[in-house]
Amino acid sequence: MKILVLGGTRFVGKHMVEAATARGHEVTLFNRNQRPGVFPDLETLVGDRDGDLKALEGRTWDAVIDTCGYVPRIVKKSLEALASRVGHYTFISTLDVYDQPDVVGIDESHPLAPLSDESVEDVQDAYGPLKARCEQEVERAMPGRSLIVRCGLVVGPGDLSDRFTYWPTRIARGGETLAPGNPNAPIQWIDARDLAGWVVRMIERQAHGVYNATGPQPWATVGDVLSRSNAALGSPADFVWVEEPFLLERGVGFWIELPLWLPEKENLGGIMTLNVSKAVREGLTFRPLEDTVRDTFAWDRARGADVKRVAGLDAEKERRLLDEWRRFLDARMQGA
Repeated sequence: MKILVLGGTRFVGKHMVEAATARGHEVTLFNRNQRPGVFPDLETLVGDRDGDLKALEGRTWDAVIDTCGYVPRIVKKSLEALASRVGHYTFISTLDVYDQPDVVGIDESHPLAPLSDESVEDVQDAYGPLKARCEQEVERAMPGRSLIVRCGLVVGPGDLSDRFTYWPTRIARGGETLAPGNPNAPIQWIDARDLAGWVVRMIERQAHGVYNATGPQPWATVGDVLSRSNAALGSPADFVWVEEPFLLERGVGFWIELPLWLPEKENLGGIMTLNVSKAVREGLTFRPLEDTVRDTFAWDRARGADVKRVAGLDAEKERRLLDEWRRFLDARMQGA
């Protein structure tokens, strides 16, 4: 098949390209060429989705993978340029499209978060509703020829968000390790390589429809993920579970500063308990967590110590919090 990938040089897009080429497909990239040399042997068409689509003119492909569509207006432009000249369109979306994210067991029929102001294009403030509207543009332009993939927490080598990467790297240092909140809190994730391989297989079948793509199902717990990561790395990390109110009172940021932590008061538990049975029936599989942990740690170590990580708790702050936590527990015991 001839596959056009919009983006394709970072994390999820890069894994999509690698999965497609591994299965013998002819891949063309369309992007702004900000990271030249990632795939030197593949054709790269240079342009900008927001205003310069000339490089796509006169070309046809069997399928498109859209890994970087965030704003409905811009996605619509891409669709206007491609809908009549491609057979199939895959749009990589997000579980953040769902309304009422506290509901357990959300499946693909769950209501979507509305975009209250159609003029809004601030992805930081309206990420989920904007992606939901992007989905609608895709389905409108490519009825019966579109695959909508709603991803959860995507992890693995190449993840520059560092949301998952923090934990293998921190655990490998060993010693007392601050673990946030409730160890029984639910958690779901998907290795980008599993996601990419499944998407390419679905494209080969010209599959269409909407799918939640995360895992596992049934979901795991944060405590299980950390303990299995510790064992996978052979590390002597000693987890100290610190209660949510203590962390929140001290302004510790959830999810980014302390990855995998979603405080109960935020009512976001539903986004870690999605129903993914539809995708599993269509062949979505999950590699062992231990493989993802070891591969992610090896990739992060290869980046070098000087690379600034964008998520994770500062080591000095962690030590300070652990000291305060011990004093807090001592005071609680004395007052009991």
